[in-house]
Amino acid sequence: MCLSLRVRDSRRWPNLVFPFLLMVLISGCGFGGKPSYSVNQYALEYPSPILKELTLVNELVRVEQFSVAQIFNTSAMIYKEGPNLRNVDPYNRWRTKPGEMATEYLVRDLRNCGLFRAVISYGHSEETRYLLEGQVDEFLEVSEKDGRKAVLSLHVTFLDLKMRDTAEKVIFQRDYKVVEPYPEKTPAALAQGMSRAMGKISGQIILDLQHAVKSR
Repeated sequence: MCLSLRVRDSRRWPNLVFPFLLMVLISGCGFGGKPSYSVNQYALEYPSPILKELTLVNELVRVEQFSVAQIFNTSAMIYKEGPNLRNVDPYNRWRTKPGEMATEYLVRDLRNCGLFRAVISYGHSEETRYLLEGQVDEFLEVSEKDGRKAVLSLHVTFLDLKMRDTAEKVIFQRDYKVVEPYPEKTPAALAQGMSRAMGKISGQIILDLQHAVKSR
């Protein structure tokens, strides 16, 4: 009689253990499960440059999506803390990739300044005379002896699509770089410094575009 009781009890164990293991696997509690954590997302934020005495150009310009140097083609915040040393912050990121941010803010600033009759963003099929394209070459924080700095570097090409010869289409190719210092060692300070850098570069690009089209 005792033997038959042990047999019956042993048959019940799988029915008890399996639901318990299933609950553990679903909940992810313990047993090496990774703890969840929140990630802060930052974006550029600055007012469009105020540029006086701009003359309206009765032409359309299209701004192509900016490409990005491969090392910076990520939404991670990149920090240079020494020669050949690049780190990222797992808890703080950019809302979008640098190429997308640079393109969107440049389109916004060009529209707000009123230099061209219309500014067309990438992805639209309207024919335009002028084309602005470029690449983000640097987008990071650099830590040096005199403090931390936001470094933003863009390479921009401005083209006149009305010209037939390929070489004559290129109105100019220029590099723009701003190193913006900031005191605090925080992701928010980096975002503010990078915003100021983008505002300065955007204003300079618009001025250069005005000088270029006035001579056409």
